[in-house]
Amino acid sequence: MVAFTKILKKFDKVSNQQASASYLKVVKRSHFISSDKVVRLMDDVESIFTKHFANNDRKKAMKFLKPQQQKESHMVTFFVGLLTGCFVSLFSLYAILAHLAGIFKPNSERSYVETVYPVFSVFTLLSFHLFMYGCNLFMWKGTRINYNFIFEFQPSTALKYRDAFLICTTFMTSVVAAMVIHLLLRASGFSPNHVDAIPGILLLIFIFVLICPFDIFYRPTRYCFIRIIRNIVCSPFYKVLMVDFFMADQLTSQIPLLRHMGSATCYFLAGSFKTHRYETCKSGRLYRELAYVISFLPYYWRAMQCARRWFDESDLNHLANMGKYVSAMVAAGARITYGRQENHLWFGIVLVTSVFSTVYQLYWDFVKDWGLLNSKSKNLWLRDNLILNNKSMYYMSIVLNIVLRVAWVETVMGFRFNMVESRMLDFLLASLEVIRRGHWNFYRLENEHLNNVGKFRAVKAVPLPFRETDSDG
Repeated sequence: MVAFTKILKKFDKVSNQQASASYLKVVKRSHFISSDKVVRLMDDVESIFTKHFANNDRKKAMKFLKPQQQKESHMVTFFVGLLTGCFVSLFSLYAILAHLAGIFKPNSERSYVETVYPVFSVFTLLSFHLFMYGCNLFMWKGTRINYNFIFEFQPSTALKYRDAFLICTTFMTSVVAAMVIHLLLRASGFSPNHVDAIPGILLLIFIFVLICPFDIFYRPTRYCFIRIIRNIVCSPFYKVLMVDFFMADQLTSQIPLLRHMGSATCYFLAGSFKTHRYETCKSGRLYRELAYVISFLPYYWRAMQCARRWFDESDLNHLANMGKYVSAMVAAGARITYGRQENHLWFGIVLVTSVFSTVYQLYWDFVKDWGLLNSKSKNLWLRDNLILNNKSMYYMSIVLNIVLRVAWVETVMGFRFNMVESRMLDFLLASLEVIRRGHWNFYRLENEHLNNVGKFRAVKAVPLPFRETDSDG
């Protein structure tokens, strides 16, 4: 089927026709596609091996079949622990230096929070998201989910989990180094007007590396990222691919990053880091409207992708999915307004819109994206086909997703914090959302691998990534 699909795609490309769809309908009716004999034979081979070579111990059989995977699992566990320990140590050192530099004094607190903190938080959240993506790549590879095939990546240039961890570590080390240098210069008595330009310089370096035309620093990956962002921003004018919608979903979890990026850009373009006139970017009608626009944009892009897919495929499920993102936009707008007008009316509006949006999102997460909560499944309230052997992991993941989805409750609890504490709490909630998104990613791609739920592939079958596994060993 894959061979037929590739041949017909080539035919469409060369002849400038769209004939593959009608031909594929004929191919799909063929016996070699409709028969489930191949799947049954695969199951039989695993069962025979488990019975005769592992004393009916499936776990032991899988360990025997995948010894390299077990070795890599221990290696990555050690690497993740080491990386986490380094981050904790670096941030502890940074907190001590910040206290010694007088950052948290009342006269310095606002200067730091308004100009320096937004840029550093952008890089930290981005690094954390890269770290979670590296964990996703490792888990997908370990469970034989062929993410390169699903995303239509070139295996020769696609990121491996080691690459993602390396980029994340290099990225975060550079950020922490810039933060420490900034504090040391502030503590040494250098003028804040000059020292506070360091985050802006770091931002310019990052942009230069991203668009650098030379074949260094993972150029295929960088340009693929830029192309995907272009497709998202220009929705619905580009046909929606699997990787486009997947990246757009990541952006819906990075709204705090986009808001910090917007405020940081304003400060540096307006020269507020020199004059420390923060009202330039914190007051006025333009600022208030920009806060709504930034909070709406990721949901708007995703909704437009759903509209484009409905237009292309005439599937009402895409309209229902679009409704989920519209409800998220309404809830986000209500919370922003409540933050400025704290009264009983807006509290009620926030409560109703947020609860409705959360229930809508949870239903779509579990039923549509993950394919779970099937009452007729042979696996209680899960689905028939599962990749993970431990079913309790799915139940725990359902609970975890619910807990992380309702983190918005903190915004309506009425807690009072000073400026630094408030920003730290916002950063914690943003980090929890990144964790939730990384957790969601695994099960979404697992369901795509097993059931072609997004219907981005012409065939349900996915080739196992044996070649990739061998080359990584």
